[in-house]
Amino acid sequence: MGEAISNYAKRILPSTDLDRLLEALQQKGYTLVGPTVRENAIVLEEIEGAEDLPVGWTETQEAGSYKLSRNGSEEYFDFASGPHSFKKYLFPPRLKLWQAKRHRAGFKVEQENDQAPSYAFIGVRSCDLCAIEIQDKVFMGDSYVDPVYKERREKAFILAVNCTKPGNLCFCSSMDTGPKAKSGYDLAVTEQLKESEHVFLIQAGSEKGHELLEALELADADEGAVEFENKQLEDAATSMGRFLDTHKLPSVLKNNFEHPRWEQIADRCLSCANCTLVCPTCFCHTVEDTTDLTGDVAERWRQWDSCFTGDFTYFAGGSARASTKSRYRQWLTHKLSTWTDQFGTFGCVGCGRCIAWCPVGIDLTEEAAAIRATDLVSD
Repeated sequence: MGEAISNYAKRILPSTDLDRLLEALQQKGYTLVGPTVRENAIVLEEIEGAEDLPVGWTETQEAGSYKLSRNGSEEYFDFASGPHSFKKYLFPPRLKLWQAKRHRAGFKVEQENDQAPSYAFIGVRSCDLCAIEIQDKVFMGDSYVDPVYKERREKAFILAVNCTKPGNLCFCSSMDTGPKAKSGYDLAVTEQLKESEHVFLIQAGSEKGHELLEALELADADEGAVEFENKQLEDAATSMGRFLDTHKLPSVLKNNFEHPRWEQIADRCLSCANCTLVCPTCFCHTVEDTTDLTGDVAERWRQWDSCFTGDFTYFAGGSARASTKSRYRQWLTHKLSTWTDQFGTFGCVGCGRCIAWCPVGIDLTEEAAAIRATDLVSD
């Protein structure tokens, strides 16, 4: 991912002033969306203020396992990533496109023209920032622009959080997508909890972020705080729970289309689509038409779909990818190989969600490494 260095000065935001920042966003008309605890997980929902953030909570992730626990910390962002990404607010899981109503003279089609909400995304990690950048290319980067995504994206305010404590399944440093937020944010913070103080080092990344920061009248960060931030991020970059060697990886996967490892994965994979649902970059969707019982009202809905479902590639005569082997191979090679042909980057940002939320614990870093280790084709 490209890096954009901010020219704005770094400031110090006392943790007690976090609500002041959030209230300033609300006063500008933003609806806050951030991490909070629901149903034994840290999820993304609409929040009212800092009291809704998961203070004192953390999670432990392993392949096929996610466990929420209290740790007694005063930190607001002492966790890696939950099952949600901000994708669900930019690219809604289910969206009505239009409605048609029967009249005596025929029928009338009514487009959905609801105004998109103005969201302020709180606590966006660098991996998810890069995922949003990837989806920007998908939905706005070509001659065909998705109007719903575009409106929601342009209205969004992004408050990023530099990740100082990566999880056991994180590998953003392998993908060059973290742990430091490089671009794409309006404000970015680094949480610093020391014996004597609890503060956020905060920096603007856009003009609207700078204007908000100026209104808060915060003190400039001193050299010690900046040095401590650099140390936090250096430590995070070297303490990832997973590693993926991306050198020539696209060609390795392309040249091993019939590798026996695909069969071994298929013996475990349930084709449940969990990996695609939690992935922050997956964009597959389908269109569904419905009618009411009277036949007077018909609706067309767009909803998320997955390359793991049999119907996704169904056409006259059957499915183009009828086997679990072919579906997993399609997903992994798209993420780590052919995505680079389409969009110029990998389709994976190293968040590790697909590993945690796979019921059988399939680890894409392990699978890619296994294919590379027995590669007999690629240079």
